[in-house]
Amino acid sequence: MKRLLPLILAALLPMPVGAADFPADRIVAAAGGDWNKDANPDLALIAKPEEGSDDDNGIYIYINKGDEKRLELVTALPNKVWGNYAMFGQEPELAALANGSIAITTKNDAVGRDRWRQTLTVAYRNFDFVVAGYTYSSYDTLDQNNTTECDFNVLTGKGKVNSKALTVKGELVLLKDWDDQIGQKACGLGGE
Repeated sequence: MKRLLPLILAALLPMPVGAADFPADRIVAAAGGDWNKDANPDLALIAKPEEGSDDDNGIYIYINKGDEKRLELVTALPNKVWGNYAMFGQEPELAALANGSIAITTKNDAVGRDRWRQTLTVAYRNFDFVVAGYTYSSYDTLDQNNTTECDFNVLTGKGKVNSKALTVKGELVLLKDWDDQIGQKACGLGGE
């Protein structure tokens, strides 16, 4: 898949990216995998908002129409992924996982004393993308005892917070409906 990603991106770069309607120079992260497990390469992109916009980054997910040999945009979520490019250590990350899921990571690795990293594991279920997992870690650069480690399966509600068992109500949350407060509340970090 890593060899196919440059070819897929090269095909997209000369033109706007279909229905997503953003120029290719706004793409800041890309990952290729087989999201729907049909043995055809699929694509996920994170794109910056328009210059001067206060919006967050967008996530755009394409499924390969194997019989038609083309990518089709199936999920377009502008203003969904936090990230900042003015400061190093706050850029969003995107990765394809071996099981066919997508990892979307946001972070603050460089600014202030409160450093954190959050990863959503996104899976394709019943013809849509759901948040299957939530991982959050944080530390205080001035207080080494002030750390948090949380990892749980959103679908089952089972996981761990600071090495202790975590059990919350499992739920099916579509990526388009996800709010970070859901994961933060489950991890005991606040939220509604």
